[in-house]
Amino acid sequence: MNLRINWRSANTSAFHAMLALDKHVNPTVDDVLHELIKIRASQMNGCAFCIDMHTTDLMKMGDHTMRIMHLSVWRESPLFTAKEKAVLELTEYVTKIADSGVPDDVYERVREHFNEKEYVDLVMAILTINGWNRIALATGMYPGCFDK
Repeated sequence: MNLRINWRSANTSAFHAMLALDKHVNPTVDDVLHELIKIRASQMNGCAFCIDMHTTDLMKMGDHTMRIMHLSVWRESPLFTAKEKAVLELTEYVTKIADSGVPDDVYERVREHFNEKEYVDLVMAILTINGWNRIALATGMYPGCFDK
């Protein structure tokens, strides 16, 4: 595998803009839930770099091995709360927004657990990881590509 371009050094202002967006989102979303959002969107987008990074980050927060293993089948898994399932469903709809938007019933399930500000924070978290995924895929990033 070859990194096409080190976008971090090729366009530092773009890199810092993404970091600023990420910092805005991080304090507003529960850390474990935020990592679940990042991993699920990265799975859907096929971003190995981000899956590697965020599964590692989640494991540093405790033993989440089984939850990581069940994340792609979260609907059928008893390992996720109703709140987490609502957010994972929102993550899938926002990640694939062009397919059908966010249905009203999905919005209502999320709103059972989150107020309006928190809903926007969740959408921003999903938007941000989707942005990171697209950058990683477009520039050829892969696990360990910056370790050299």
